[in-house]
Amino acid sequence: MRAESTFLNVIDVEATCWDGQPPPGSVSEIIEIGLTVVDLSARRRVSRHRVLVRPVRSAVSGFCTELTGLTQSEVERGVTFAEACRILVEEHGAGERHWASWGEYDRKQFARQSQADGVAFPFGYPTERTHTNAKAVFTTAYGLRRKPGMSQALQIAGLPLEGRHHRGEDDAWNIAALVLDLLDRGAWPATADVV
Repeated sequence: MRAESTFLNVIDVEATCWDGQPPPGSVSEIIEIGLTVVDLSARRRVSRHRVLVRPVRSAVSGFCTELTGLTQSEVERGVTFAEACRILVEEHGAGERHWASWGEYDRKQFARQSQADGVAFPFGYPTERTHTNAKAVFTTAYGLRRKPGMSQALQIAGLPLEGRHHRGEDDAWNIAALVLDLLDRGAWPATADVV
């Protein structure tokens, strides 16, 4: 096992969104990728990153700005989705490290956008081997009947919400705290820390 295998990428994306249906011709696109690297062996968060992504088939709505704090002018200074995927692979080992997100949305959004843009899925295949749904693990570990949102899960675990909810970088940091809580409880899947 390589030393790299003790690292887990925790990902949270924000995407263009609307209060209701998208405008004609618009589709939901990733506009921010938050990434926190967790050292599973040391049981700590070691770094946090933010990649802004420039949308090409949609624009940031007022509703989206209210929710995320992101503006159209801010994301226009971002990189292309292809460049964001390259950054994930080359700078953060996305094709080799296991990764986690809160629920399945982030994985599915990456898969949809990768296919739509003709960009290789950055996290390796098969996704079932490399991805862990932290929400599902948390729900089972805490014996809950319903899967909680991230902020509710933080309350259940007795952890603070750090930063702004619905900001990718902050949400990834908070999800990583939940991963560490699950690791401390012995509930984090063993396969998630082996490459």
